[in-house]
Amino acid sequence: MSERIPTLDIRRFDAGGASKRAFVAEIGAAYREYGFCGITGHGIPPSLIEGAYEAFRRFFALPTEVKMKYHVPGSGGARGYTPFMVETAKDSIYPDLKEFWHIGRELPADDPRTARYRAYMPDNLWPEEVPEFRFYGYALYEALDALGRRVLRALALHIGLPEDFFEDKVDLGNSILRPIHYPPIPEGDIPNIRAGAHEDINFITLLVGASAEGLEILRRDGTWLPFTAEGDTIVVNIGDMLQRLSNHVYPSTTHRVVNPPGEKAREPRYSVPFFLHPNPDFLIETLPCCVSADNPNRYPEPITAQDYLEQRLREIRLK
Repeated sequence: MSERIPTLDIRRFDAGGASKRAFVAEIGAAYREYGFCGITGHGIPPSLIEGAYEAFRRFFALPTEVKMKYHVPGSGGARGYTPFMVETAKDSIYPDLKEFWHIGRELPADDPRTARYRAYMPDNLWPEEVPEFRFYGYALYEALDALGRRVLRALALHIGLPEDFFEDKVDLGNSILRPIHYPPIPEGDIPNIRAGAHEDINFITLLVGASAEGLEILRRDGTWLPFTAEGDTIVVNIGDMLQRLSNHVYPSTTHRVVNPPGEKAREPRYSVPFFLHPNPDFLIETLPCCVSADNPNRYPEPITAQDYLEQRLREIRLK
């Protein structure tokens, strides 16, 4: 297949000058066309990624009754473990073939917003059976949070905003690191797939370790484009909150994880997306710079990030 989603080296952005301007133009064009882009040169050590994946694999290999100790019913999966075949893509009748864990932000004790945000952002749970899970899990959380902010700086410049526009809107964002395990698929015809067609809820998603086959992106012509990242590439895509804020200048693209063919279906798949969210009380109100005669305001009624999140969690049956 000749068509490829662009992969860009973010060190060009950090270099400044003409290199930075070219990077901004190219990443903006990639997101306007695909809603997805690969990012290299991010500086996240391979040892951190590999250590995190090993810790996550060890957790998912535990017996179900052990993993269920960390399931919090009624929480919408905000922290801890969500068991197999619970989450269901919006408008799908079949649950996804996956189980996952949620790591959230550790709120700083000295920030006056912490008391207000704690209602939406509970303390993390950590599996005592895998002691290294906490170290690697939160270190990867912080690394992807920092990388996501760099991407947002480039996106802000692309639409004519100050480079630091998003900084105070995401500094205590309700962001989530989600280690996912897709178990081997049994033989026979089943209607479920590993992750049904969906769009992400948040500002942007950063997917680390997307080297296994299965991720597909819906083109504008209605056909599916496979995207298997190479090497240390981190896949970054637009979510619905940023699509709404930008009045669809940055589109949130439908994607899915399909079941592999033949014997590959008998192998597990792991992935670790980081969902970068704005602060819970951020008001998602269409940016004036994204409204024009050709692109009138699609969302005249603003909504807070937390209210939008709650609405969407109900749609995917996590609440």
